[in-house]
Amino acid sequence: MNKKQKAFLASILIVSIILTSVIVYSITTSNAPKTSDKLKIVTTFYPLTYITQQIGGEYVEITQLIPNNTEIHNWEPSASHITAAENANIIFYNGADADHWLEEEILPSLSNTKNRVIVKTTNNLKLLTNQEHDDNCKDEHDDHDHGLYDPHTWISPYMAQQQAEIIYNTLITVDPQHENYYTQKWQSLKQQLEQLDTAYKNGINSASKNAIFVSHGAFGYLAERYGFVQYSVIGLSADEQPSTRTLINLIEEIKEHQIYVLFVDPVYSSNYVKTIQTEVQAQTGQTVEVLKLYLMIGPQDGLDYLEQMQTNLANLQIGLATQGGD
Repeated sequence: MNKKQKAFLASILIVSIILTSVIVYSITTSNAPKTSDKLKIVTTFYPLTYITQQIGGEYVEITQLIPNNTEIHNWEPSASHITAAENANIIFYNGADADHWLEEEILPSLSNTKNRVIVKTTNNLKLLTNQEHDDNCKDEHDDHDHGLYDPHTWISPYMAQQQAEIIYNTLITVDPQHENYYTQKWQSLKQQLEQLDTAYKNGINSASKNAIFVSHGAFGYLAERYGFVQYSVIGLSADEQPSTRTLINLIEEIKEHQIYVLFVDPVYSSNYVKTIQTEVQAQTGQTVEVLKLYLMIGPQDGLDYLEQMQTNLANLQIGLATQGGD
């Protein structure tokens, strides 16, 4: 074979490789849904984004209104958020007064609601009222206007599973073409949440203590389902300022229960918890440990939503099993 023949064969081989690559790329890209083909979904904050992404996968395009790890209760939307909602196929929000601004400011501003589905993910769930929250929380705060319900449903794997099922049912209704895909993804998420619920039951029901002391009274759904009481520095709304009476009462409760673990969410200031820690240590001589309980409104410490649930359980087991003086 002469040089011209070798060069000719080499050129054919190169062209074949290029054509094969183009064909493979074409097949791959044609199977992937285009951005314009995806459901345009607006969620109000991180837990709903996480759940929707886990179920919707490659067939959803999500716009989250509240930035991660931002206080949700008093957040204010802008014109761009109204535009995002205007262009959405589906809007998922928590309800139970968590994202009341959506109902009050965004939804009334939308010009066209004909081709849009708006879903309150706590609809028909058994919610804790303020009175039930107070019974679980045992705080001594001055009166504040919190709304009718405790909104922190997403912190409980049991409640989150119900919200996730509402999201799943919405997706298969709006986009029945991909029902099998959504169902497979939903079953995987459901299994993880059920396993977490069982782990919470087994891990907490066997604990030797039945109370926790937290910076923010956001863990009422955990307390109600898994059988403990939360004492909190501030109540349902994270923008409260605790009274001196509240801090004194909490210090006395800690000494009475002999539970020397305090919990704080890393999103919020730990100043009040540190004050209580210092005072209890001075009065009792006990070492008071401060652990994290995540509010799960954004990735934290490299942990996503479900991983924060798992870490919360591990830390709760430490706090609920602590024996003062041992």
